[in-house]
Amino acid sequence: MVEKVFAVQVKDLFKRFGSFMAVDHISFEIPAGEIFGLLGPNGAGKTTTIRMLCGLIKPDGGEAYVLGQDIRKKAEQIKKNIGYMSQKFSLYNDLTVLENLDFYASVYGIQSRSERNQRLDELFNLTGLQNLGKEQVRALSGAWRQRLALACAVVHRPKMLFLDEATAGVDPVSRREFWELIYQLASEGIGILTTTHYMDEADYCNQIGMMYQGKLISLAAPDEIKNSYAGSLYEVSNDNTDKTVELLQVLPQVRSLSVNGVQVRMTLENPESLAEVMAKLRQGGIYAEVSEVFPTLEDSFIALVKARRQQA
Repeated sequence: MVEKVFAVQVKDLFKRFGSFMAVDHISFEIPAGEIFGLLGPNGAGKTTTIRMLCGLIKPDGGEAYVLGQDIRKKAEQIKKNIGYMSQKFSLYNDLTVLENLDFYASVYGIQSRSERNQRLDELFNLTGLQNLGKEQVRALSGAWRQRLALACAVVHRPKMLFLDEATAGVDPVSRREFWELIYQLASEGIGILTTTHYMDEADYCNQIGMMYQGKLISLAAPDEIKNSYAGSLYEVSNDNTDKTVELLQVLPQVRSLSVNGVQVRMTLENPESLAEVMAKLRQGGIYAEVSEVFPTLEDSFIALVKARRQQA
């Protein structure tokens, strides 16, 4: 049996800012060649976690190893061997695409001209930037800037890549194409940690850590998280959403409600309650279409947060 190699290992890691616990004793592992998604609202602790793992800030306790290096003792070594990309990745607008790549290659220590040219050719082929080498960055669309930023982040062939909200502000088609590049990098054995607000992106990950108030409230594969959803989920559609919610929210059979346009999503304790709930709607003058739906990651995350709040 082949022993699994981990790009990242985290155990009981925590970080305080004054009396505020930004990251609260979290533990997870990222195998080489796998994609780990860190999900959660703003302030959940995602970026602080990444900053600790990148060696930018020191933890207050716990342990973490990136590419086998202790983040407390080998921060400078770690910085040289990882890739990092965020929504605000620093590209130089007055330089061309080629000049940006050439600059980052030199920063990361690729001094040989032949080696550098070979690597830039590889990155042009990976990202599809071949015909834009002489274009100034300021002239690029957001999607092409994103591809260039990714190329700059991996120019030195890192074995661990951190993506912090890297797809924010990019259209859905471009985001899907960007993820195809991420899959390609993972297939080459690179470990990847990504944070995102887009729940649909989390389905691309091998494993997901859901963060809330500094804690990991769930750690599992996407399908496992969705399958763990408690209760039966339904979509109720009609022209009077407000009245529907008013009637449903007082029924004891209804565990939770959310509104999406003209559709109301409701969670019931069990499917046997559906006929009774629909009868109550009809008594209130609401005749609606109802269909059972499979929980999404967003549904699961909201349910986990509500459960956490009830425990507090």
